[in-house]
Amino acid sequence: MLFASPSHRSVTRLAAALELLTRAQQEQVLRWAAVAAKTYAEIGHLLAALAPKAFEMLDADGFDAWVLAALDAYDRQGLRLAMDQLRNLEAFCAARAGTPVARLAEVEGRLARFLQGLSGRPLAVRAGAVPCTDTETIFLPELLAAHPDASANRQLYKAMATLLWAQTRFGTFKVNLETELASWSDRARALGWLSLLEAVRLDTRIAQELPGLAAEMASLRGPWPDVLAPALDRLARLDATVSDSLELLSSFMAGSGVPPRLTFVGTLDPAAAWRVRAERIERESQVLRKALGALKGTRGRKTGGEPPLTFTPGDEGGPLEFRLDGEAVALPPEAMAAAQSLIQDLGAVPPEALTPAGPGAWLPTDKEGAGPELVADRKADFRYDEWDYHRQAYRRGWCHVYEMPVRDGDPAYVREVCGRYSALIRQIRRRFEIVRGEDRMLGRQPEGEEIDLDALVEALADRRGGAEPSERMFCRRVRNERSLAAMFMVDMSGSTKGWINDAEREALIMLCEGIESLGDAYAIYGFSGWTRTRCDIYRIKSFGEPYDEAVRSRIAGIEAKDYTRMGVAIRHLTKLLAAQPVRHKLLVTLSDGRPDDFGDEYRGNYGIEDTRHALLEAREQGIRSYCVTIDRHGADYLKHMYGPAGYTVLDDVKKLPLKLADIYRRLTAN
Repeated sequence: MLFASPSHRSVTRLAAALELLTRAQQEQVLRWAAVAAKTYAEIGHLLAALAPKAFEMLDADGFDAWVLAALDAYDRQGLRLAMDQLRNLEAFCAARAGTPVARLAEVEGRLARFLQGLSGRPLAVRAGAVPCTDTETIFLPELLAAHPDASANRQLYKAMATLLWAQTRFGTFKVNLETELASWSDRARALGWLSLLEAVRLDTRIAQELPGLAAEMASLRGPWPDVLAPALDRLARLDATVSDSLELLSSFMAGSGVPPRLTFVGTLDPAAAWRVRAERIERESQVLRKALGALKGTRGRKTGGEPPLTFTPGDEGGPLEFRLDGEAVALPPEAMAAAQSLIQDLGAVPPEALTPAGPGAWLPTDKEGAGPELVADRKADFRYDEWDYHRQAYRRGWCHVYEMPVRDGDPAYVREVCGRYSALIRQIRRRFEIVRGEDRMLGRQPEGEEIDLDALVEALADRRGGAEPSERMFCRRVRNERSLAAMFMVDMSGSTKGWINDAEREALIMLCEGIESLGDAYAIYGFSGWTRTRCDIYRIKSFGEPYDEAVRSRIAGIEAKDYTRMGVAIRHLTKLLAAQPVRHKLLVTLSDGRPDDFGDEYRGNYGIEDTRHALLEAREQGIRSYCVTIDRHGADYLKHMYGPAGYTVLDDVKKLPLKLADIYRRLTAN
């Protein structure tokens, strides 16, 4: 099972170590190693290597939880975090034993917003083996247990993140530290001392701009170690820079031994920071230059010589002011943000960034071939878990969902279908009107259209007997309301191209014409996609949207797309359906085959089990599910997913329009 692992040379040693375990423990390790190897072979190898140590600290349930935590870390952040999770057995055991630890997951969102407020630009927070930053992401340990209570550990996260932010804000990476440290043979020791010296310098800058925050950090830190005393005065000056830290580094490397380890002080990653910073400067410069190129009066100017634009920094961090030939001009928000970012990195907007580029109007989202379906160019609208039957656990935030409207089709298509099937549509409407039922007459009302004779007789009897007659003597006719909402989930995978796609569109038109006579709340969404990172949901008709020309045009525009990753579509549409304020909720799927996606991971049992779990989740929210398919082999898997009475297999796609309307009538009759 580990043949794909680059560490396969040590498989013999793994087997020898596992021989010392009990047979039950060996079986547990082999089972999880096989599951983990399906995700990534190196995770399976490390799991097996650490298993003997893990069983010294964990019972069987704890071992399962340890492995699942690592696999979940891989899903969220990739291989490095998963390997760190496995290796950090002590922290995992401490958390499991109830030791007051703080988890990054608990504070990640607040920290990200806090850091953006400090820097004015996004600064992501991610889990990492050691605290460090590449100037765009802050990496912090997944667990902290340095203090005896969880609150202090959460404060420690804030202090660590602030110090790493200060590296990006106050010039730690304005010089190429890789080059500066190249002369030291013991690079790790040099990085350790430089990290401490920079922490002292940055603490002073934080105290100048954010004294309250600096006081919180000082209470967690305590006094600086005595070994740093020779550097405190110089680095406490407000004009101190990273060059001062580099000059002091020589004396510390000469005779101060190993640098002390301070919990709140992270490390430096000069190579990653220099690379990411250079890429950002190039990117932001291009954003600014293209935005300037769209300004009136800058086109056609020569790029040589003095730049046609100048800028003046705002007072106390206020907005920048750009001038073209002495006249103030307004830039798009994206360009202003790019200019502010360049000032943070370089101290000023470089002259080359003030030279306009490009001949005309520009938007930050402009890309070659960009269109509404180029969803990879924007952040996912939603992220959903997915059930992995190998692990018997969810992969958290695994599927990226993008919601968009269907492109409009031929407006004449719906009219042509209604004309061709006019007799059938009238028949469907009559059947649906029968389902709606008769209006109800409410008696003994304080007001109404008719006299309630029963109430009148009782009132006369009360009056003759000397009692006060009731004033509720009227009848009021009310409509027999159906508290029901239906969601139609339409398969728009590539396999529906041709007759199937035509039948789906015709079925939806006839169904809408019938449901309109019922007055039920209903919505129609299509689904397709390409792997877990692009799960597309196409809005055809949302709840509350009238069945008007816009909806008819979208139905006409339904067309075959890519693949059939069904579980995530069910979860998203279940979320929309569950929000409807009705008693009965129905999810109807129109499909031509089993769950499928690009590659081989989602095919077969994986996709079927994920879809089944999505349907079980819908059922737990009070949603009834039903599937209509033309897959002649559908009974092989639909019974397992939907239950024995939850699906219909059609032998002829031409039967779909009438059959769908009939199924809906039967499902909603009671």
